[in-house]
Amino acid sequence: MHLLQPQPEVTTSSLVSTHSTDLPRLIPDQVQRSSWQKLTTEVEHVDWLILHFNHWFSHHNVTLVKGDFEPEYFPATDQLPARIQFAHGFFNSALHEISHWTISGEQRRKLPDLGYWYAPDGRTAEQQALFEQVEIKPQAIEWLFATAFGRKFRVSLDNLTGEGGDGALFKDNVFNQVKRFFSGESKLPRDAAHFIYYICLCTRNGRALQLDEFKRESLD
Repeated sequence: MHLLQPQPEVTTSSLVSTHSTDLPRLIPDQVQRSSWQKLTTEVEHVDWLILHFNHWFSHHNVTLVKGDFEPEYFPATDQLPARIQFAHGFFNSALHEISHWTISGEQRRKLPDLGYWYAPDGRTAEQQALFEQVEIKPQAIEWLFATAFGRKFRVSLDNLTGEGGDGALFKDNVFNQVKRFFSGESKLPRDAAHFIYYICLCTRNGRALQLDEFKRESLD
């Protein structure tokens, strides 16, 4: 299959150009509470992520929490903030759930699981095609998050016992979506842009993501 290649006019594009015009809430000196560079284990990375996400987005009355089972989103109540629960304490699961949260608007954040209807593993070909269509943008954003952290990203078709779908086409679509974020054709959600900005301050000395850091072949 033909591999999608970055267009010459945008190969050096920075993700800064796709940020919302809304300024991040925190100034650089307020962003980092502990050093990312000193961490070595998955547990340390997860704890750092929870600490900093909850600091960065406290104004949204939301917390990131480890879950023992499947990921789930719980809207805020009168007694508790909203909870983004990720699976089994896995760092990549946390990034995936955060990506879905950043895409959702104010009304969907009031709904259990952000209003998603989820067909379990074992989906038909038709159900799988619908699943993949919904997952393109969240997984593209997750790839941005992972790259900002210097971590490997892998797409997920998440249908081990059903119809697998067209994995190559899905990867093409995710890569295409990343390119649209850089070109400005598609705008990053405000909270996703702020999350990336904060991550880059902590992990890359503020250096913005560049399109040439994303290669279609890295998804294979």
